[in-house]
Amino acid sequence: MTAFDPSNPDAGQRRAEDWWRSAIIDMQPGVIRYRGYPIEQLIGRVSFAQMIWLMLRGELPPPGQAALLDAALMSAVDHGPQAPSIAVARMAATCGVGLNNAMASAVNLLGDVHGGAGEQAVALYLDIAARADAGLALPEAVRGGLQAWRELHGKYVSGFGHRFHPVDPRAPRLLELVDQAAADGVVGGRFAAIARAVEVELGAGRSRPVPMNIDGATAVIYAELGFPPPLARGLFCLSRSVGILAHAWEQTEQGGRNKGPMPREFIWTYDGHPPRDVPEAVSPRQSQG
Repeated sequence: MTAFDPSNPDAGQRRAEDWWRSAIIDMQPGVIRYRGYPIEQLIGRVSFAQMIWLMLRGELPPPGQAALLDAALMSAVDHGPQAPSIAVARMAATCGVGLNNAMASAVNLLGDVHGGAGEQAVALYLDIAARADAGLALPEAVRGGLQAWRELHGKYVSGFGHRFHPVDPRAPRLLELVDQAAADGVVGGRFAAIARAVEVELGAGRSRPVPMNIDGATAVIYAELGFPPPLARGLFCLSRSVGILAHAWEQTEQGGRNKGPMPREFIWTYDGHPPRDVPEAVSPRQSQG
């Protein structure tokens, strides 16, 4: 970008206008267009899921793909106060902050461990797909992908297994929708096959299976729809924000002040040094004179 030339004010105006460049929104007095579409034509005709797609991808999705995106978004809205983000939203609501502050506090917890599994699962599926494209049979590609995953991330494979549900009730239903969409030609179905192959490999030789969870299932949908891994996390944040808002509002209506992570009558376990006296030797000496 060239430096401002005071002798050419038009160039200076152009430089200011180009400070932020966006293909998302075009706005003039009395005119708002998203990706070229007038807002008045979108209102009442486009669903929220379709609008998310339009904003992120630049085009309106086919109805079948929009329905899959909608299913993925609604399936992950909440998992109760056991989820740290939900608990924080409720605690924040008792601290005298607004709903937006409670929501922001909660969303800021959605990182690699809590909230990032969908992004990681999409990345795993894409890696396995690349190995298959290179000529490996799917079982070999899965084993290679899992080995690379564990070398990088450790033994836990994002998108599979659940600390609470023996079988996550959300995952099979989402896969049913993907299977139907694949049968209808809406998506290819490749990533559903990859995810199921991962599930089989993880359960091989074990007394109990390691079933796909909500993150693994939504990752199948996001991969089938062509969303890159980072957007899987962003979409999860949008989805979970619904539950975060609901819990923050419910707690606001219930009331309470400074509600912490455990009831007041319980004290945390202290595992530090036993009681002791401060030795005299550390006391500062009074100045002489």
